Amino acid sequence: MTNSPASATQNQALLDALNRCVAACEHCATACLGEEHIKHMTDCIRLDRDCADICALVARLVARGSEHAKHLIKECIEVCTKCANECAKHNHPHCQQCAAACRACAEACREYAG
Repeated sequence: MTNSPASATQNQALLDALNRCVAACEHCATACLGEEHIKHMTDCIRLDRDCADICALVARLVARGSEHAKHLIKECIEVCTKCANECAKHNHPHCQQCAAACRACAEACREYAG
């Protein structure tokens, strides 16, 4: 990775999307734990946690310019997409907001990966 101005801008857009996704997933998982029918939310909670973790890891790797970031971005796209699809199944506002953040993050990762 290079530290040219163009890549710094691209990195910042990706970092912003990754960090928004982490926050949305953490919020969604916590809110799901308070839902009345929590057993229906277990897949959502699991994916929220996985998605938050992979996004946080990728953000750290991108921020430090690690050569491993591009490889893990592919996994991040897959997890974000799965999380978005699961969250979209639920009508709770926190799930819908999480689905949107996950979709945006997956798209930012695709743009970054080229």
